Amino acid sequence: MSSSELYRVCHVSEIAEGTAGSVEIAGQRLGLYNIGGKFFAIDDRCTHAMAFLSEGHIDGDTVECPLHGGCFHIPTGRPLTPPVRTPVRVYPVHVIDDQVYIQIDDDENEQEP
Repeated sequence: MSSSELYRVCHVSEIAEGTAGSVEIAGQRLGLYNIGGKFFAIDDRCTHAMAFLSEGHIDGDTVECPLHGGCFHIPTGRPLTPPVRTPVRVYPVHVIDDQVYIQIDDDENEQEP
């Protein structure tokens, strides 16, 4: 049976709307995005060439990899344009009392990258 844990990562004011930041949880680097006041967390490494997605260009609910320009849909992690073909993992985000928490399931920590 898997369990999950909430990790407090920042105050809502620390990630401005339309921007991203990166956080490290249990040895994993995640990108945290504020899209229209709603927060999303995905693996921060592009599945094509391992660039940091949080450093890429954000357009609405997509992020463009800064290295080769492949785009991902932030809410789902789906690849949208070549050269990316493999999705990035998405993590549940909770806002409680203006604090942002990312939920990590134990079985996700055990998966191979």
